[in-house]
Amino acid sequence: MENSTTETEFILMGLSDLPAVRFSLFAAFLFIYLITVMGNGTILLAIGADSHLHNPMYFFLTNLSLLDIFCPTATVPKMLESLLSENNLISFVGCALQLFFLVALAGTEGLLLTVMGYDRYVAICDPLRYTVIMSKKACLQMVAGTWITGFLNSLLHTVLTFTLPYCKSNRVNQYYCDIPPVLALSCGSTYLAEMVVLIVGGFFGVGSFLVTLVSYVYIISAILRIRSAEGKRKAFSTCASHLMVVCLFYGTTIFTYVRPSSSHHPDQDRLVSMLYGVITPMLNPLIYSFRNKEVKEALKRAIMGWGKRSGERARGFFY
Repeated sequence: MENSTTETEFILMGLSDLPAVRFSLFAAFLFIYLITVMGNGTILLAIGADSHLHNPMYFFLTNLSLLDIFCPTATVPKMLESLLSENNLISFVGCALQLFFLVALAGTEGLLLTVMGYDRYVAICDPLRYTVIMSKKACLQMVAGTWITGFLNSLLHTVLTFTLPYCKSNRVNQYYCDIPPVLALSCGSTYLAEMVVLIVGGFFGVGSFLVTLVSYVYIISAILRIRSAEGKRKAFSTCASHLMVVCLFYGTTIFTYVRPSSSHHPDQDRLVSMLYGVITPMLNPLIYSFRNKEVKEALKRAIMGWGKRSGERARGFFY
């Protein structure tokens, strides 16, 4: 007999029940989270402090860094609390909010990566009209569109998911609230919610990936036509970082959402979601800072400027 009462809270399945392992996992994920926040925060600081980087490419990178701070913040603090205190409970409203922000931020990031691919396409394939096409107004409109679309898309999925009756079980087979493991607990028909995830998620996820892929087909063909080796190297260096981020993000998110619920495996889903929700946001600033000469130089100037100002304040204090 199924329980006829509606659930008011959920139990998130932790990563481990062994105390020694839990502490090790807590330390590891806390370290990863701090590196993520510091790395993306450093990129924000470098771009904000250096006027040479106030252009469309780095405006989009600023938004990507913000998303890479917000996305793990939606899930990691609760996971750390669960690992430290063994409290895996989350309220119904808390679960809905966590799912809403996670899907909204992930969706926004996917659309933003497509916009960044289009920016590189215009810069390399139509450089003479770049400043006209990628004007300040156009960039603001594109970024606003990605954020609004991502949050409206998430609102649709959240409403469809949490208006279902939940009376089977309250154990979410994941370390955070996500659409597939939450739908698996419903005692009502999940057909509409699953079809919307497949259709809408497929349209935005696969569609955005294909647009990005087509952009890079044109970009690579344009780069190959460049005669100078130095020109080819410079063009490839500006695109390689973005292409690596695109492959990491789309590979994991499409695998997570755009497939039937019958094909989901809890352990496999947990690993994949950790890749795009925790590991990728940490890798993005490393990819951009290590492969981008302009970012590295901006970081050096920001650090040197901060050190110079600190030295002047110290001299003023003593003298």
